[in-house]
Amino acid sequence: MKLFYGTACYVQSAGVKGEMEIDGFSVTVCRELGVELERHRVRSFDEMAQWGDDVSGFDLIVALSPASQRRVLELTRFYHLDVEYWPILDPTGLGQGREDKLRGYREARDQIKGRMLARFGPPTEDV
Repeated sequence: MKLFYGTACYVQSAGVKGEMEIDGFSVTVCRELGVELERHRVRSFDEMAQWGDDVSGFDLIVALSPASQRRVLELTRFYHLDVEYWPILDPTGLGQGREDKLRGYREARDQIKGRMLARFGPPTEDV
């Protein structure tokens, strides 16, 4: 989001689980677009709340997996905000070799990129 739309909106990334390390294949395929994830920290919805980023403060939450969609709907049932589910390919178990795995991760990355462009329009930043 920040690559395409800059700081025009506040964006936070979270998931159901926060104790996992960022996936190296994700780092590689995002770097191809100029997105640096090396220092990105995986955080859970619960950790976000502990740090003061409560879901009630957001206008839109995009869930990328059925598990995150269920958790978000549970967390937001008393708040007026939009929740969208974007069914994105989970590449974690795909492919045998490195190139096969990278192909799956690129496909997932490109699905997310396509959804962002369809939802929010052309980039406002020079990409």
